[in-house]
Amino acid sequence: MTPWLTILIAVPLVGALLVAFVPKAPGSVLPRQLGVAVSLLTLAVAVVIAAQYDTGGGMQLTEDHEWIHAFGVHYALGVDGLGLLMILLTVVLVPIVLVASWHDADSSNPSAFFAWALALEGLSLAVFAATDVFLFYVVFEATLIPAYFLIGGFGREGRAFAALKFLMYQLGGGLVMLASVIGLYVVSAQAGRPTYLLSDLANLDMSTSAERWLFAGFFIAFAVKAPLFPLHTWLADTTEKATPGTSVLLVCVLDKIGTFGMLRFCLGLFPEASKWATPVVFALALISIVYGALIAIGQDDVLRLIGLTSLSHFGFITLGIFAFSSQGGSGAILYMVNHGIATAAMFLIAGFLIQRKGTSLISQMSGLEKTAPVLAGTFLVAGLATLGLPGLSQFVSEILVLISAFDRAWWAGAIAVSGIVLAAVYVLWMYQRTMTGPGSPDDAANVGVRDLDRRELAAVVPLMIGLVLFGFVPGPLLDVSNPTIDTLLQHTGVSDDEPVVPAAGSGTAEEGQQ
Repeated sequence: MTPWLTILIAVPLVGALLVAFVPKAPGSVLPRQLGVAVSLLTLAVAVVIAAQYDTGGGMQLTEDHEWIHAFGVHYALGVDGLGLLMILLTVVLVPIVLVASWHDADSSNPSAFFAWALALEGLSLAVFAATDVFLFYVVFEATLIPAYFLIGGFGREGRAFAALKFLMYQLGGGLVMLASVIGLYVVSAQAGRPTYLLSDLANLDMSTSAERWLFAGFFIAFAVKAPLFPLHTWLADTTEKATPGTSVLLVCVLDKIGTFGMLRFCLGLFPEASKWATPVVFALALISIVYGALIAIGQDDVLRLIGLTSLSHFGFITLGIFAFSSQGGSGAILYMVNHGIATAAMFLIAGFLIQRKGTSLISQMSGLEKTAPVLAGTFLVAGLATLGLPGLSQFVSEILVLISAFDRAWWAGAIAVSGIVLAAVYVLWMYQRTMTGPGSPDDAANVGVRDLDRRELAAVVPLMIGLVLFGFVPGPLLDVSNPTIDTLLQHTGVSDDEPVVPAAGSGTAEEGQQ
């Protein structure tokens, strides 16, 4: 049996080494071309994996090799619907980011940027495929290495502090999770067989107090990664100082590990503790939704604003996860995919805008739709997707999450809806200040502001297609994610009652007509 998941992980990691050490002359584009080629090869491998995946559900394409016998550690990989969608999102976004970031590192070391981006891709894919908790923790922490160098090595002044702040928060969350990882080993050893395999731990009998403490360790780490209020303060500084391409990799790929982990580990390993913690998690999610939207409204830096919108969006995702319903869970997974597409488009187009204007301050931009109509149009589409316009992809996700929120508590749904209203404010006001207004092609501030070129269009058009396609045809994504959610709900023991529509001509229907 071909180890497709190992190949998928190995291709970008080996490619990162090749890009870093390939001989290159000054000004050579070979490292960039090689980096894009490797990312496309990784995409091709992922397509092969997707073609073999059975949408019926379950963990598939599994690999299991003993790694550290004394501790019950295995090199174990596998994908279900959740893992497959996260893998596909990653392999699609990375080549787009590399194409869009072609000149972002011209003044420093472009080969290093492309190499670190590929390394982050490979480690992120390993996170989404790991089915051994110890292996997951190792690659979970290893993703911080390329992320740190991408933030600190490329971007704007102040990036070194932002990189350090990012690292300290993430390491803090990781150390808390390490305590729970060790705790899992102790609990499994007491049960007679030390193991870290998810398939074994999912059925592990543990005391209520032990399960709650272990849940807390995992959840805190994932709440930092996601991010979720009040562990989010690294987010705005990072997206403001890093390059737009780096921000896409962090917010649209790396941060998804947080909500991925909530589904895979919190619900999968600690179902009773997850239900016990739901009131607190719901409160944090609702605060994130409203607070993230409110502080985004007041931002003048476009990259900082886009970064803070994700605090609100991750609140929606967390709300869907802990609603414990098929609509909420499926909506959360769908939201993870659609948020990745829409936010990637926002960051990359904002980056193109900053390159042209020489500033990221919204207050210093206006009237750009007259000189760069394609740039303005694509920015508007991405923004409308972000605020949940019907017909664009994020709308379907938000509707499913809101249905689950209202079903659980009307007030939770009402608060969540306010986040959509506020999203319309920060998106449309940002667009109005940057793209409309008194500016004209003859204004000194807009002279030389060109529209998107072919390379930039090559990066943006696939994202635009995704925003429209999944807005009208979300079915294929739901077909992949629904079996995973059904399995999780069965594992947690939650009854997910759906409306029963009586068959035509049945006694119930006749009674309803009388």
